[in-house]
Amino acid sequence: MKRRRFFQEEESIEEPLVNLTPLIDVVFVVLISFMLIAPLLEIDQVDLAQGGTEKPKGAPEQSPLAIFVHADNTIWMRGKRLSLPELEKNLLQEKKKHPLQTPQVIHDKNASFGTYQSIKSSLEKCGFEQMDVVLKPGS
Repeated sequence: MKRRRFFQEEESIEEPLVNLTPLIDVVFVVLISFMLIAPLLEIDQVDLAQGGTEKPKGAPEQSPLAIFVHADNTIWMRGKRLSLPELEKNLLQEKKKHPLQTPQVIHDKNASFGTYQSIKSSLEKCGFEQMDVVLKPGS
């Protein structure tokens, strides 16, 4: 007598395979295109005003609100050294006097970016919507 197998052999369940070849091809094409285009791109740098004690020509006459940042990260407005809270107080007064005026920030090249960001935040708190950043005044 033949024995019958009561248990059928387990059929192997195959998972559907994902074909990654088209994805890899697209990634290689994009990579090669970036490698070819990258040398052709021009990257511009922003040059800040040179450090020194001389004031830029023409900046205060163009705007009644000119803010100078020196190399030692001190903030000056109208010939007076100001702290950030004092600057905000003065900016609020200036906003009331000249609501349409755009302030100018003359930032020394050796000053830290954090000082610029603090001034920008203060201007936004006081209600100014725009500011001019003077890069190379008088040239």
